[in-house]
Amino acid sequence: MLDRNVVLVLRTRQERTERRLRHKKEANPPPMEPPALLLNNNHLYLDINMNFSENVKQEAARTARKSSSNNAPNLGVNEKREHLYKILVIGELGAGKTSIIKRYVHQFFSQHYRATIGVDFALKVLNWDPHTIIRLQLWDIAGQERFGNMTRVYYKEAVGAFIVFDVTRSATLDAVVKWKQDLDSKVQLPDGSPIPCVLLANKCDQQKEGLVNSPTKMDDYCKEKNFSGWFETSAKENINIEEAARFLVNKILQNDQVIRDNGIQDQMDNDRFALNQSPTGSKKSCSC
Repeated sequence: MLDRNVVLVLRTRQERTERRLRHKKEANPPPMEPPALLLNNNHLYLDINMNFSENVKQEAARTARKSSSNNAPNLGVNEKREHLYKILVIGELGAGKTSIIKRYVHQFFSQHYRATIGVDFALKVLNWDPHTIIRLQLWDIAGQERFGNMTRVYYKEAVGAFIVFDVTRSATLDAVVKWKQDLDSKVQLPDGSPIPCVLLANKCDQQKEGLVNSPTKMDDYCKEKNFSGWFETSAKENINIEEAARFLVNKILQNDQVIRDNGIQDQMDNDRFALNQSPTGSKKSCSC
């Protein structure tokens, strides 16, 4: 049998070794699991089976905190308001949604795109004016997802949308009505009204087909279907992409202002009501 002192020495050495290994592991933790939001082809990809990923939520929370000063009447010289807006880009398969986003975000166009599976996500930062920064989350919804249950998840918290159709295929314009109905039924502004939506007649550099050949009829169509406006666009030739985006952002900012003003006015009305209303059953008198 081993001597008792030898056993104690061996046990002490083993404990020291375990402590060193434990300290080493704490100092060099294993790499974290990659988030659901992945970098793919210079833009962000959100897995079809994932909800809004944690890092997107954290970014939204950070921006919301920075935007909490929006109601303050005075800003410092170097202070800027920041807005984070989620914008949907929807429409039939092959209408050019991904091409439009790539042109707008990366100033890039390619003839070779694979069909989007699920949803892609890209971020565009706009220095809107000297006091305002706007971050646009552009959600590229796959064309085949139109009637799926997932669209409700994808549409959640959106404040604006583009519906895209291909001017060379009139069937994609016929499908616009169903896309608009799907959108309006699943996402609304806080007051219950539809979110602003702009119709994009894409691939206008090619031969047009159908209603889009008549701008007057297109104007009437958009009024009838409650679109905020419409633009002929070309991702290939970079036609009206920036203009359409700026138009939509202006509509979103107008809605923000109306909602803010209504909130302030409602609060003022409530305060006035509370001040003017006498407590029931109570009387006050003053004898001088």
